Amino acid sequence: MSQDPTHGPEPAVRLAARRRREVVAVLLFSGSPMFESSIPLSVFGVDRQDAGVPRYRLLACAGEEGPLRTTGGLELRAPYGLGAVARAGTVIVPAWRSITGPPPAAALAALRRAHSEGARIVGLCTGAFALGAAGLLDGRPATTHWMYAPTLAKRYPSVHVDPRELFVDDGDILTSAGTAAGIDLCLHIVRQDHGPEAAAALARRLVLPPRRGNGADAGAGRHLDRSLPEDIGADPLAEVVAWALEHLHEQFDVETLAARAYMSRRTFDRRFRGLTGSAPLQWLITQRVLQAQRLLEVSEYSVDEVAGRCGFRSPVALRGHFRRQLGASPAAYRAAYRARQQDAPDRAKPVGDGFSPRLPGQRGRPAP
Repeated sequence: MSQDPTHGPEPAVRLAARRRREVVAVLLFSGSPMFESSIPLSVFGVDRQDAGVPRYRLLACAGEEGPLRTTGGLELRAPYGLGAVARAGTVIVPAWRSITGPPPAAALAALRRAHSEGARIVGLCTGAFALGAAGLLDGRPATTHWMYAPTLAKRYPSVHVDPRELFVDDGDILTSAGTAAGIDLCLHIVRQDHGPEAAAALARRLVLPPRRGNGADAGAGRHLDRSLPEDIGADPLAEVVAWALEHLHEQFDVETLAARAYMSRRTFDRRFRGLTGSAPLQWLITQRVLQAQRLLEVSEYSVDEVAGRCGFRSPVALRGHFRRQLGASPAAYRAAYRARQQDAPDRAKPVGDGFSPRLPGQRGRPAP
């Protein structure tokens, strides 16, 4: 669940005297994707006071011994080490190179220490895995790239993972979904610190919308994220994953995906798990449940119709998987969702089903 951007929970610990909120430490690791790593460097590392954006002080810190190599083979030399994190009131992990391997112990210790001293800790995309490894997400809501969300939830079962959010603000711990959602979260931080005018000025300078919808604030008009993580875009399986997401309404199984990849089922299972961190069958079920959740929120389809449009072989299969993953039946989920919408009349209303765009105010079932 996302917190209201202007009324999020206050940090539980007062910021240590030697730390300053405007000092932003960005932890960089070898093997991290260049795009995600560059987001906080661009947002917080450039002086834009002439455009009405208050200045931050950026500390680009090596999270491990260098030199650091990014995707594409570029080599970086960070000007600061982990010792500089002790001065930061905001610590950002823009990405972590592996969803299966733990970050260096010294980096995790620096994150824990910063959090215990009141610093705001931020994980962009796969950076959430570093926060999870540090134990900072236990019992908290969080998000990450949708493709890695099942792995994050499985590895850290006490974390409340919601792959549909652009970002999650839990006060002193913030996480974002994949790629561009990191920009949304960084703009959100500027908005928190200096108000909407400063965030809007920064967005104009970056040629971005000042705020994209997030969670409840977005109504149900936001599409599921269909993009692929940067580090798997060139993998042969990425095309199969993209095909699967575009054909969830059809009844196909893992054998179909393996055949499209020209692999045996055993080889496909191994390659898919290595790529996404999740078994292909569980990943496919999760994507079908997410699509069913979406249709229940924004369409008038019956539960039986939703099951058919999400590729489930029967409504019984949908109900079983839906309850296991979301803790409620499809009908109960829809009723609770609509009750929440009625309790928030000023909230943005759905304008489509995530698949067939419609005009605001248009009612009835979406076109098939």
